[in-house]
Amino acid sequence: MMDPEVTKTARESLDLAFHMSNILDTGIDRHTLSVLIALCDLGLNPEALAAVVKELQRERLFSTAAPNVSSSTP
Repeated sequence: MMDPEVTKTARESLDLAFHMSNILDTGIDRHTLSVLIALCDLGLNPEALAAVVKELQRERLFSTAAPNVSSSTP
């Protein structure tokens, strides 16, 4: 079981990071931010993660902006 003080500190840190994320208008939800922080804590390169997030956001924007083309034949 985790120490309540450690849990409180982690929650406050996530709250602060999420607030900064909102100020910067990143579009990253709280859960995704939590996962990204955990990946950084595990040693993944934050710059590489940021590049992946940007690419995924770009793909999502492209897929929602692209017209829905049907491949069915008459």
